[in-house]
Amino acid sequence: MKYRKFSDLSWNVSEVGLGCWQIGWCWGDVSDQDAKLLLKKALDKGVNFFDTSDTYGDGRSERFLAELKKITKEKIYITTKLGRRVRGTTYKKGYKHNPMEEFVDRSLINLNTDCIDLLQLHCPPSDLCSKKETYELMDEIVKKGKIANYGVSVWKISDAMEAIKFKNVKSIQLVFNMFRQKPIENFLKEAKKRKVAVIARGPLASGLLSGTINKETKFPENDHRNYNINGAAFDVGDTFSGVNFTKGLDAVEELKKIVPRDFSLSDLALKWILSHKEITVVIPGAVNKYQVEQNTNVSEMDEIIHLYPKIKSIYDKFIKKDVHHLW
Repeated sequence: MKYRKFSDLSWNVSEVGLGCWQIGWCWGDVSDQDAKLLLKKALDKGVNFFDTSDTYGDGRSERFLAELKKITKEKIYITTKLGRRVRGTTYKKGYKHNPMEEFVDRSLINLNTDCIDLLQLHCPPSDLCSKKETYELMDEIVKKGKIANYGVSVWKISDAMEAIKFKNVKSIQLVFNMFRQKPIENFLKEAKKRKVAVIARGPLASGLLSGTINKETKFPENDHRNYNINGAAFDVGDTFSGVNFTKGLDAVEELKKIVPRDFSLSDLALKWILSHKEITVVIPGAVNKYQVEQNTNVSEMDEIIHLYPKIKSIYDKFIKKDVHHLW
């Protein structure tokens, strides 16, 4: 496993981390045993960066990570995301002082810790990303010792560009993959300039870029790839990266033609992300230990920079006009 510097902190984090959405909810049923086994496999493979949220299974994912800390003496970095517990038309209230600090206290209990390594605002409304009051609240919670650092998880690049203007923002989390290439235009360079860590989520576009999904694939009722395909539950950009399912499969067939020997399509997808050196950590999820094994092996695989032009041409032909302007 290779490691990368995180922002201007002393942290060196595994370039392949673990996204823990799958062991919380929205991806069908993942048993307690499978969740614990895949987390242990991540540790064994050198992963030291784990991303979760208080909404993933109503804290289930956070509690698994609290248990994980008990079985290792190595330093691991756990980041959680808060703000989305308030639902419906009043969701903006989730980023105000009273509920936010209550959310922090709840996550401290779930994670069995006195201080959260990195707290990310969980996809706040666009207007809050540019308001100093949003970050003054975070600074206040830092001063109380409840969180050590904070960042912002976003849906839109425009929100990310606003958030990184605030000096104490240590990280931005966003969707970045071969089907969502907009961050390359300006954001990655600006983040590097400001020493803001970039956490790449959705690297396999909800499995589209795994190469294992086809038109006949059926998803469980409690899988967001079933019920959120049109954005009914949350921003559709986090389901298949907002890509039309059929068009996505057509693009996948073209990508399969350029996959190098000894690579799978998912290997190519992850390595493409890591080849952008502005990326600090990519956080693929997993529903079993075998997926963790495959994802983490990518860190030691050969570079694929020579395939950039072909990958971009496929993106331009099949994907760009439908998604590039939306996020």
